[in-house]
Amino acid sequence: QVQLAESGGGLVQAGGSLRLSCAASGRTRTMYTMGWFRQAPGKEREFVAAISWSGRNTNYADSVKGRFTISRDNAKNTVYLQMNSLKPEDTAVYYCAAGGSAWPRPERSEYDYWGQGTQVTVSS
Repeated sequence: QVQLAESGGGLVQAGGSLRLSCAASGRTRTMYTMGWFRQAPGKEREFVAAISWSGRNTNYADSVKGRFTISRDNAKNTVYLQMNSLKPEDTAVYYCAAGGSAWPRPERSEYDYWGQGTQVTVSS
């Protein structure tokens, strides 16, 4: 079992930045791909970004490319999501996820463990 805990959400003005963190505990010796997803009110949970265990491979949704950066520090069992140039449409609950795929895939079904989420609100 892996437990995931997100932090760093909050309220920010459009154009601003936030950095989300996701701390993993439990069976962290297993090599997991890590992902970030988000869910806005009334919408499906959608893929945002993912990173392979080594950090060499990343994958981003088109809507965040060039604005968001995913990274990880395996020594700290933590994955980050740096979000710049935030837009009101980025407002959502952001979830961290861990999965066994070697490639940072965007499908929710590839992820076995999920955090509780952290709210990000971008005001216009």
